[in-house]
Amino acid sequence: MPGVEGGRAPMRIVARLHGYPPRHNAGAEWMVHSQLRALVERGHDVSVWLSRYTDDRADYELDGVQVIPLQSRLDAGSAIRKADVVVSHLENVPAAGALARGYGKPLAVVCHNTHRQSFREMAGGCDLAVYNSNWMKREAELFFAEYPKGIRPGSEVIVRPPVFAEEYRTKPGSKVTLINLNEEKGGRLFGELARRMPDVEFLAVTGAYGEQIVPDLPNVEVISHMCGHDMREKVYSRTKVLLMPSSYESWGRAGVEALASGLPVVAHPTPGLCESLGEAGVFVDLHDAEGYESVIRKLLSDPAEYRLVSKRAKARSAELDPTADLSAWVDAVESLARR
Repeated sequence: MPGVEGGRAPMRIVARLHGYPPRHNAGAEWMVHSQLRALVERGHDVSVWLSRYTDDRADYELDGVQVIPLQSRLDAGSAIRKADVVVSHLENVPAAGALARGYGKPLAVVCHNTHRQSFREMAGGCDLAVYNSNWMKREAELFFAEYPKGIRPGSEVIVRPPVFAEEYRTKPGSKVTLINLNEEKGGRLFGELARRMPDVEFLAVTGAYGEQIVPDLPNVEVISHMCGHDMREKVYSRTKVLLMPSSYESWGRAGVEALASGLPVVAHPTPGLCESLGEAGVFVDLHDAEGYESVIRKLLSDPAEYRLVSKRAKARSAELDPTADLSAWVDAVESLARR
């Protein structure tokens, strides 16, 4: 492998994660994949060691990232021992952190939510904390203010879930779409809206996690979650309006993916969605089914209103270009290895 920028030797990055694309297609995993892909593009060796069993039994590669399923090899600890930097998130932070500390390796933790448990698991053993939004960083500041100075992460960086617009941009379709039918993402409201609007065609994409509330209605098409590389052709090219009536979103990657095509995003105003969508979002409380129906009908029947919202969506997409965030992330990881 060639040397990286500045003539330095490539680093060995080991990520300990529970699931990974293309089999596990949640927003958290696609965010981390984008970050790891950026490290590969800088010239580093990156491998992901999975902690849950899947149907994958052999190593595979995705965009230059080497993925080792649990069925393939069980020596993640040995890989961490040889790593220059360890990366983890969600359920694997305690175990990966213990191994990293035991072997004297710097640990980078990607934080996807503002739950106190997430911050607590970083306390005292995280060299780099990655927050996916400004509001998450503020929440972390409030949490760590309760602890002695040495308990907080050694360094911090904000990396908004990276979405390269050209990978998702397409011409809008005709359907009203929800991605992930679990309760927290709005699966129940989605079914209610489809029943209230039998004249409207709906598209549902089942999620990679959570119990799915799947409506059995003639105007609802249901498809399985898929590799993010397929979302443009199989989902966004068929979508006219994207729904995000989530009870909680720390950011909302799917909404940003939709903005690339100028798709209106009708969302519940969580702090994360308000930050990610900005003025492009059309915000309606998740308990207001009549409000959602009214907005959807307006967007589907009024071309001028649709064009206005679409224009704002494209403008917000351009503002969220991930190049600077990913560069800051790679610089931060490289700094860990030089300590």
